[in-house]
Amino acid sequence: MQSKINQYTTEIEAFEPKTAEELESFRIQFLGTKGIIKDLFDEFKAVSPEEKRVLGKVLNEFKQLAEAKFNSFKDNFSSGSENQSIKEDLTLTGEGFEIGGRHPLSLVRKEIVEIFKRLGFVLAEGPEIEDDWHNFSALNFPEEHPARDMQDTFFLAPLPASPQEGKGAQADLANGFEVAEKKGQASPPSGGETERGAFALRTHTSSVQVRLMEAGKPPFRALMPGRVYRNEAISARAHCFFHQVEGLYVDENVSFADLKQTLYYFVQELYGEGTKVRFRPSFFPFTEPSAEMDISCTICKGNGCQMCKQSGWVEILGCGMIDPNVLDNVNIDSKKYTGFAFGMGIERITNLKYQIKDLRLFSENDVRFLKQFQTEVI
Repeated sequence: MQSKINQYTTEIEAFEPKTAEELESFRIQFLGTKGIIKDLFDEFKAVSPEEKRVLGKVLNEFKQLAEAKFNSFKDNFSSGSENQSIKEDLTLTGEGFEIGGRHPLSLVRKEIVEIFKRLGFVLAEGPEIEDDWHNFSALNFPEEHPARDMQDTFFLAPLPASPQEGKGAQADLANGFEVAEKKGQASPPSGGETERGAFALRTHTSSVQVRLMEAGKPPFRALMPGRVYRNEAISARAHCFFHQVEGLYVDENVSFADLKQTLYYFVQELYGEGTKVRFRPSFFPFTEPSAEMDISCTICKGNGCQMCKQSGWVEILGCGMIDPNVLDNVNIDSKKYTGFAFGMGIERITNLKYQIKDLRLFSENDVRFLKQFQTEVI
């Protein structure tokens, strides 16, 4: 037994592993549950008492030698594997993290709001689900007026009332709605009438103007941004939902000249000096006289393209002097007060500002498109 221990001791002292696998083989050979040291201790049980006093010390020293050899190389290989896993230079500056940005529509909306704030306009907001009065009737759309055919509306039919609500009870907003696409329909499906008429997804933010004038007294100078809905075929130029900014100014002695100078200022601030502007006579039920305002196409520089339909001009907003009937509907003296209103689609403004040819990009969540818009302030 002594000769075996001497032989193994020489082998252990000469052992120099080059890989972690060689070290693991050493551990199994000498320190494993079926290894050499285990066998020697089993053999030690059979020796005479006189030999145990001598061999016991030798065997323990041999075991300690094998463990020390394994532990010394185990630490070395563990440290080496950690160093090998670190490929980067930890002293270099970190890569940081990517900061998100605002959506291009949000950027342009903010810019529009800031321009009109400099002219004294304040923000006003209202609900996206509107009744007939605020969305149509108060704005000079009579029930059977053909002007209602100008807008394709998503009417909302209240769901049937539950038995607990009583026979014939009206379901209210809390009961939920089902959407019915009614092209040019002045009344909703059966059961959709209220004291203020049918409910619908608002087709313009003009309804906020009505609510503002109902709730206060002139003068008013306000801007109404928000999302609106129309039953349109989705294309590069149209969508079933889009975003509007409308403006309202009501006071004594407000004229069309005030409207024109306000919009001239807006265009120069947004698109830069030298942008050409023209007004064309038009018709809106809630303004008289009415006009549509065009600017020279920023994409083709007036030479003609798909966006401007080869005309060199692009309509960006509608405007006009508020019809006296609208003022009377909200209990404002139309003989004392006058005012103007205007409205524009934010998508159209953004298309022209950033030369985007397809407004569907705004709602597709394509990161490749959105990453092109950087903001300094989130």
